[in-house]
Amino acid sequence: MAEIAILGYGTVGSGVAEVLDKNRLSIDKKAAQPIRIKYILDKRAFPGDPRARLLTREYTRILNDDDISVVVECMGGAEPAYTYLKQALLRGKSVVTSNKELVAKHGAELLSIAREKNINFLFEASVGGGIPIIRPLNLSLTSDEITDLAGILNGTTNYILTEMTRESLATGAASFDEILAAAQRQGYAEQNPADDIEGRDAARKLAILLSLATGRQIDFESISTEGISRIECADILAADKLGYCVKLLAAAKINHEKNEVAARVSPVLVPKAHPLAMVNDVFNAIFVKGEIIDELMFYGRGAGKLPTAGAVVADVVDAVKHLRYNIIHFWSNDPVNVAPADAYPARRMFRARGRRELIASRINTEAFVSGAAPGELAFIAGPLTDADALALGKELVKSDTGCSGPTGCSGPNCVNILSQIRIFE
Repeated sequence: MAEIAILGYGTVGSGVAEVLDKNRLSIDKKAAQPIRIKYILDKRAFPGDPRARLLTREYTRILNDDDISVVVECMGGAEPAYTYLKQALLRGKSVVTSNKELVAKHGAELLSIAREKNINFLFEASVGGGIPIIRPLNLSLTSDEITDLAGILNGTTNYILTEMTRESLATGAASFDEILAAAQRQGYAEQNPADDIEGRDAARKLAILLSLATGRQIDFESISTEGISRIECADILAADKLGYCVKLLAAAKINHEKNEVAARVSPVLVPKAHPLAMVNDVFNAIFVKGEIIDELMFYGRGAGKLPTAGAVVADVVDAVKHLRYNIIHFWSNDPVNVAPADAYPARRMFRARGRRELIASRINTEAFVSGAAPGELAFIAGPLTDADALALGKELVKSDTGCSGPTGCSGPNCVNILSQIRIFE
């Protein structure tokens, strides 16, 4: 019998216990031995809970118990999770976690310890919730060189953008703040949603995928990151007229010969015919391109109690089946060149206020459409780097002779740039 400990009895931790109980017979068969929970670490009391007898507030009980072969971390946050898990690995206990912050920051070190101890540090649920993506990158695609990664990696932002799109197209109006509040009421967004809506959660997940694809630790803070809080209804309506939808995308290109990655998280326009455009609500998807396999897409629920718990339990089974055999490739702390975020130019949609003929006379552009309000329009230009886009914006807002107003005014000879969004291609 394999005895395990669960650290944290919140949404995911209780889900892990539920899955282990609900599917006990099939899980025990797949693990080739019974798996039983011996401890649940949590500071809170859960009166009346059927597993209350397993609760402990003392991590040392778990650490010092030689019968515990696998520690399952569902606490979240960098500390004390990092300290606890490092101690567990050093004691020869395999570790399973759903903690993307921990993996993104300390993955190389913890994987190295697991390798030295011939045990395992597994983290399938850290990216994409219930979507199997870590195993394919670690096992199924090891014969290939991954060149491109692009994903909708955050369910909160995807839900908000989906709802904003629906309301914008139905009524011509949508409020980011109101939809965020609705997402919080339904449990799709945290009370402090900053990591989600500002893109940091997606950046951590992208860093984990890149670390696996390159074999080197990618610092998520080196990834250019922009959230969705500045997206307006007018952007969504203009994009729709041009044949696109707005998604928060985590995307990267990998140049293995140069040991270089170019990565960013930002709102982008996805062509409506692209599979990623059809990923809505809290669902996630990861688009992978390799030199041999060409294109693959992994799709499913990127969050939620049971989908995430299911991925954690799958790792628990793997850990129990390989108690003294390391099965996951590790990534090193060797340096990798992080290219400028706009190393790869992209076409962009500009939304502006001004006369169409005035804009057309200043730049080469395509696909003009009317904007959401009188006097507004949208057009596509590029490919452009970020610096190119900034220069183009400055060129467009130059006042013609005869305009007495300031740059960007509403005079007949002025152009006011309202927003610009990259196009995913």
